[in-house]
Amino acid sequence: MLQACLNGARPLGSHPALPVSPAQLAADAAKVAELGVTALHLHPRDLVGLEVLAGPEVATTVSVVRAAVPGVEIGVATGAWIRPDPVRRAELVAGWAGLAAGRPDVASVTVHEDGWSEVCAALHQAGIGIELGVFHGEAARALAAAGPPPGTRRVSAGVRPGPDPIPRAEALLSVLEPLGLPVLLHGEDDTAWPVLGHAGRLELDTRIGLEDTLHLPDGTPARDNAALVTLARRTLRNLGVR
Repeated sequence: MLQACLNGARPLGSHPALPVSPAQLAADAAKVAELGVTALHLHPRDLVGLEVLAGPEVATTVSVVRAAVPGVEIGVATGAWIRPDPVRRAELVAGWAGLAAGRPDVASVTVHEDGWSEVCAALHQAGIGIELGVFHGEAARALAAAGPPPGTRRVSAGVRPGPDPIPRAEALLSVLEPLGLPVLLHGEDDTAWPVLGHAGRLELDTRIGLEDTLHLPDGTPARDNAALVTLARRTLRNLGVR
C-alpha cells in the first residue's frame, strides 16, 4: 500500500500547493486516488489553518474528502501538539463516534506521547481504526512491552531526518516486526526518499506526500502531492512492487 500524507503539520505558506481547506484536501485526494492511492492521511484544519481535533471541523474535512474519493481509507492525526492536555484529547476523540459520514476510518496515535493509550481506547470505543506512530527505539520498545491496543490496524514507523536512515529503519523494524502487525515504513524530509525505497525493497507499506517531503529526490521542489505520488509509484514499480 502507498499512503498519501497530504499536508501534515506544515505551517501555512511552507509550500504553494499545501492543501489546508477541506476543498483543497479533496482536490488533492482525487488526484492521488486516480494514481492508485487507496489510503490517505490528513491533518484537518480550522478556518485560519490551525490543526484541530474538534468534531465539527474533523467531520467537515472527512466528509468533503470522502465525497471526492469514496472507498478510499481516510486517516487523521491525533497528535499532542494539536491538544496537549491528554485527558481533553481523549475526550475530543471519543466524540468522533457520532460523526456519521464525517467519522474517519483510522487515526494515528504517536506512541511516545502522554496519554497515547487512552486516546487509543477512545478511538476503539468510537469504532475508528488505530495507526500507531513510532519514531524512535524507546517508543518501539514501549509498544512491544505494552502490546498493541485493541483496534490497531498497523504501525507507522517513521524515520526522522538525519544520517544513516536505513540502519535506523532496520533498528525500528527489528523491534516492531515481531508484533505481527502490518508496518508502514516512511521517512521525513531528507530521509523520505531513501526510506521509501527501502520499504519497497522489503515489500512493506509506505507513504509519501507534502507532510513528509517538499522535494523530489534530486532536491528540486515538488509541484504538488500528485507529483510526489507519481514519482513514488514509479520508484516502487522499478523495485518490482505493484
